Amino acid sequence: MIQSTLIYRYDALPLCGSVDDNNDPALVDQKKKCKILISRITPNSEPQATIESGEYNIHYLIASSIIYICICEKSYPRKLAFSYLQEISHEFQNSHGTEALGSTARPFGFSSFDNFLSKTKKIYQDQRAQSNLDKLNNDLADVKKVMTKNIEDLLYRGDSLDKMSDLSSSLKSDSLKYRRRAQRINLEALIRQYIPVVGVSLIFLFLIWYMFLRR
Repeated sequence: MIQSTLIYRYDALPLCGSVDDNNDPALVDQKKKCKILISRITPNSEPQATIESGEYNIHYLIASSIIYICICEKSYPRKLAFSYLQEISHEFQNSHGTEALGSTARPFGFSSFDNFLSKTKKIYQDQRAQSNLDKLNNDLADVKKVMTKNIEDLLYRGDSLDKMSDLSSSLKSDSLKYRRRAQRINLEALIRQYIPVVGVSLIFLFLIWYMFLRR
């Protein structure tokens, strides 16, 4: 289920956050990690991604220079999480988009939006609602190509949310795969090239050995 929702600007200004009943220290820790995560987001970052963090997944969506984040239990469907983020991003943009990006915006200056967050979260929490959303909404987010990262890699190992980082990882993987394949092909070519020579040599040695024994 969705545990918490955060809305920030690109410059890390907090605009709104859900009022959460769950004060579990683990969830509080996830919110702290979200703040660090937001500081790592740049104009080159993927517009949406999933960050695996212990028992939770942190999903984010960037739209019109505003970052929408939800913290969910790991078992909660990613497709629903991103559909939830899309829905609140559309509503927030329509209601407060221009004002939120203005110079007069203040930290948590849009707390009234929490009413919409609460109502929408309830819709996505209810199992029957989830079933209806799956059946009726053909525009549910396609999450097959959404970047997935690990929070430890991002915070402590220098990994990046940039669009090219996944491509770079993929290219490295492909390069290694093709290198191994080339090595195997070269080995097979060498075997095919030298097997006849080795075979003839063995036959020749066998004949010499046979003739030597007959003496």
